[in-house]
Amino acid sequence: MFATAPLGNGTSSSADEGIRVARVCRDRVERMATKSTRPAAEEDDYDLGSKSTLWGFLAGIIVAAFIAVPLSASFAFATHPSTQQLFGDRLSDATEGGYRLFWWLVTALLIALPILVGYSVAKLSGKTLAIVGGIIALLVIAIIVVGQLWVF
Repeated sequence: MFATAPLGNGTSSSADEGIRVARVCRDRVERMATKSTRPAAEEDDYDLGSKSTLWGFLAGIIVAAFIAVPLSASFAFATHPSTQQLFGDRLSDATEGGYRLFWWLVTALLIALPILVGYSVAKLSGKTLAIVGGIIALLVIAIIVVGQLWVF
């Protein structure tokens, strides 16, 4: 703005000092203003210190413990086609491919279930719960359709 030359003895005038102080004050005000208008930093979704994330992990572990036996059974049925004979006459006319596909879908659902439950508990929003519910519903519908077409 207004600049004055230093005085002959190497000192600057009071106008220069006032301009310098005004610039320092303006810079401080600008920094304070930008701090308040900046968007808040997004919280990390997987911050292990967060209580909601810990509740999500706990819910996932509990669900995994509940589905451990059905998961191992469905995996055994999917990998050993001779287990089709365990179901007797009900599955005598089912194809081996349909039988295996059915049990692989059940296995995939059981593997995804603890992950989906833990994620939905950690998020606990309406949108997240709707998405997780939709995914589970689609997998259940797929299992029913495959079961009706090829297994039962």
